[in-house]
Amino acid sequence: MTSDNSSANCSTVSETAPVVLAVDLDAAEPSTPAPASETAAVTVRTEHLDGRQRRIIAQLEIPHPIEQVWEILTDYDHLADFIPNLAQSRRIEHPDGGIRLEQIGSESVLKIKVYLRVVLDMVERFPHELQFTMIEGDFRTFTGAWELEPIAAGAGTYLRYVVTVLPPRAIPVGLIERNLRHNLANNLLAIRERANALFGAIAQS
Repeated sequence: MTSDNSSANCSTVSETAPVVLAVDLDAAEPSTPAPASETAAVTVRTEHLDGRQRRIIAQLEIPHPIEQVWEILTDYDHLADFIPNLAQSRRIEHPDGGIRLEQIGSESVLKIKVYLRVVLDMVERFPHELQFTMIEGDFRTFTGAWELEPIAAGAGTYLRYVVTVLPPRAIPVGLIERNLRHNLANNLLAIRERANALFGAIAQS
């Protein structure tokens, strides 16, 4: 799925669905940002869709083969071990034998850390695309894909994350947009560091 098709497959919960937000008053500060020299390597852009919907696209070059990056992304039960602001990620039962994840992420809202839960159905198209669609959760819409493209001459992988999001009414869309842009940059850098840790750091020119 390309970024142009992400919004067409959005899964949206009812506007009246309850939003369950767990608030941790003792963990109000946002995570430590990555150095500016590192975040500059990540390109992030936002598209304003209908109403409060946003599509956010983040991309980073990772100096490892596409198969190794795919291995990291599909290690679902261990994503929270290294992804900042992901408190939990676990594979749960899917009634049709597919891939279903429960994930809990955290966002700092007005100096209060808010935990947001999503249940995602995943579609793997090895090794180039990993689609996700929210079927249950605290967002009204949360759907998108990881997209992987090999760099010429085996120099690594372009990793792109595309997400279309509509936040719960309790949270201002501008706040979620800013936090997601910040978090996605850190998340992509964390995946690069995971690849370096698992497969060895590769010098970049």
